[in-house]
Amino acid sequence: MSTGLSGRGFSKLSAKRQNAVFVLMVICALAFVLINFIKISYFLGGLNMEAYRSNFLNWLLVPPGLSQLVERPWSFITYMFVHDGVWHMISNMLWLWAFGFILQDLTGSRDIVPIFLYGGLVGALAFVLTVNGFAVLRNNIAGIAPMMGAGSAIMAVAVATTVVSPGYRIFPMLHGGIPLWVLTLVFAAIDFATIASAGAGIGVAHLAGGLMGFLYIKAMDRGADWGGWMHRTNKWIGDLFEPSKEKEKQAARIRQEVFYETRGQQPFKKSYNVTQQRVDELLDKINQKGYSYLTDEEKEYLRRASSEGL
Repeated sequence: MSTGLSGRGFSKLSAKRQNAVFVLMVICALAFVLINFIKISYFLGGLNMEAYRSNFLNWLLVPPGLSQLVERPWSFITYMFVHDGVWHMISNMLWLWAFGFILQDLTGSRDIVPIFLYGGLVGALAFVLTVNGFAVLRNNIAGIAPMMGAGSAIMAVAVATTVVSPGYRIFPMLHGGIPLWVLTLVFAAIDFATIASAGAGIGVAHLAGGLMGFLYIKAMDRGADWGGWMHRTNKWIGDLFEPSKEKEKQAARIRQEVFYETRGQQPFKKSYNVTQQRVDELLDKINQKGYSYLTDEEKEYLRRASSEGL
């Protein structure tokens, strides 16, 4: 699909907008640095690494036992951003980057965070239900490690991306590329194989996260907005820190510059008064819904903004 904008111009415009995948990766990276800073402090302080786990790390992870889970309900959220090992962190971020940016390019950034969080939450719930619901696991629950990492959340993003465009190909240098559905199927098969082991809870959690990604996209196709409440909450929190008078002044300024500032233009001639505010509005629309949702007039507006260097 051709956008009609030059690569340099469109990249310059898009670079000004917030990127949901990048934000998630930054949060995971910051959490990784902070957690390892504390781990290093324990080590250099001569403290036992088991104390580091029991006194700090395990309070961020989803415990297998129900009694522990009651004491740390926040772990359903925090565990997604905890990666205790370097390679665990790198591999998860690579897959989040790969699938996340494809999904963001196809549908916009609006649903990336909801899919990620829903996948992680459902995965955590599936982990707890699995290790406590089957006697073979429940009888050895003391030997089951707490759940950590963004695996379930990333699986949700991966499956959602595959449902949106199963024929999308990556690694094009390999005989034309590998279809997304093949790669996703391989990961799902690996997780399915782990169910016949002590890691059954993790395998089921990842598959449950993938199912959540599938259901989210299907609901979106029917017009349901499962992530709407997250965006409304985020907007409400943001509005708390933005004085209403300033918002009214900004709205009045936008109306003046976009709709009424026409000095020097010929009468009855359709022309665009390019402003940064209007450009930002259109880029927000692209991030949320995708470029295809722009009208022809809005696409022409962005072309002119690109040519003028905004």
